Amino acid sequence: MDLPWTTQVFFAATIGIVVSMSLALLRSILGPSTYDRILALNSFGTKTVLLIAVAGFLDGRPEWLDLAIVYALINFIGTLAVLRFSKYGSLAATDTLADVEDDDVPERPSLEQP
Repeated sequence: MDLPWTTQVFFAATIGIVVSMSLALLRSILGPSTYDRILALNSFGTKTVLLIAVAGFLDGRPEWLDLAIVYALINFIGTLAVLRFSKYGSLAATDTLADVEDDDVPERPSLEQP
């Protein structure tokens, strides 16, 4: 089957994206700290957006770009939520550390793995 060169380039890009997604997933499993894991999962989500866009081009369905944009927004909001939870221990914290007296500051949980 003889494909146009643009389709061959997008197939190669798809293979590259899948390889980099597998490396990001490996980093999220092996990462030495919580922040490394969060960054790897955010990178995995970003590469998923790229994969959806390339797959939409290869399939001839440009409406998949809308799905990719929605997925990117969910990925961004989810990353912010996980970072807030890892810093404050809750998503619904009403007080920030700047609003609390010095002797009332709770002990921050350790982010390092035992």
